[in-house]
Amino acid sequence: MSEPLHPAAPHHLPGFITAPGDTDVLMVVVGIILIAAVVGVGNLYLHLHTLPERMAHKTQKLQFEIVAVLGLLALFTHNHLFWVIGLLLAMVDLPDFGTPLRRIAGSVEKIAGGPPEPDPTEPAPETAAHASTHGHAAKSEAKAHA
Repeated sequence: MSEPLHPAAPHHLPGFITAPGDTDVLMVVVGIILIAAVVGVGNLYLHLHTLPERMAHKTQKLQFEIVAVLGLLALFTHNHLFWVIGLLLAMVDLPDFGTPLRRIAGSVEKIAGGPPEPDPTEPAPETAAHASTHGHAAKSEAKAHA
């Protein structure tokens, strides 16, 4: 049987009021929306926070590492100045001073008569003469053992 309402209770209750022992649907829906909002805002924040690193990914290795360190400092210290500096550094293309200086050093060594150091940015060349000397030595060893 249904219990009579208390005389002070309103005669028409809103739909979100549940009976004792029933599931509160409004609370479940609001909980799901709250969890989705927290995950969505957190994802947006982290995506925005990594913007300077993604921009600097196309640049030189040193510039990318500096921007990444500034991004970590901004994340852990909550100091937005580090993030702004990292964003500005990621937007600026730093000139490449290393390649011309390496070429100048190689040319000076060649002029001085010493063998130039190999360029670390270029792959080591495999020469056919080097491969043929190994093949010739192996054939001569095989003939000597036979």
